[in-house]
Amino acid sequence: MEEREALFEKLAMLKTEHRDLDEVIARLAGQTVYDQLQLQRLKKRKLLLKDMIARIESKLLPDIIA
Repeated sequence: MEEREALFEKLAMLKTEHRDLDEVIARLAGQTVYDQLQLQRLKKRKLLLKDMIARIESKLLPDIIA
């Protein structure tokens, strides 16, 4: 049960970071002059977080055989 709770905590942390990155990316992209490389790195990090979130969610959800 402790492992499951740890996964829920990790999931919450990743979702928060993902949401924060979304806001930073939106603000950066809204500027007239911005660092394209920085924007690409932030978007890449956001995609990595999305993948990590999906992996944890799949571990937490039981397999359903249809």
